Amino acid sequence: MPHPFKKLCVHAAMIAFVSVGIAQPAQAALVGTAQVVTAANADQARAHLAATLNRADVQAELQRYHIDPADAQARIAALSDAEVAAMAHQVDSLPAGGDGLVGALVFIFVLLLVTDILGLTKVFPFTRHR
Repeated sequence: MPHPFKKLCVHAAMIAFVSVGIAQPAQAALVGTAQVVTAANADQARAHLAATLNRADVQAELQRYHIDPADAQARIAALSDAEVAAMAHQVDSLPAGGDGLVGALVFIFVLLLVTDILGLTKVFPFTRHR
C-alpha cells in the first residue's frame, strides 16, 4: 500500500502537469498609429528631460536646493506620459538664459515637495512622514 504522502505528491504533480497543458486563449488587438506616436513622443520627452537633468548647470542648481539628481531622475521616470509631455513642453518653452532654468528647477522642486508631502517618496527630511 503506497504511503499517503507519496500519493498526495503524485496527485499534486499530476494536477500541476495537467494545468500547465491547458491552453490560455490569446488576445490580440490592433495598435493604432496614434498610440505608437504617443508612446514614441513620451519616450522622446523622457530622454529630453533626462538629458536636461544630466547637464552640469542643472545638477548644480538641484544640489543648491538639496535635491539629489538621481531622485529627480526617478521621479521623472515615474511620471505619466501626459505629465512628461507637459514638463518637456515647459522646459522647451523656457528662455535659454538662467531665469528659465531656475524656473524649471523650481518646478521640479515643487513637484518633488508635493510628492514627498503626499507620502509617495521620502526625499526631504523636513516633511513629516506618517
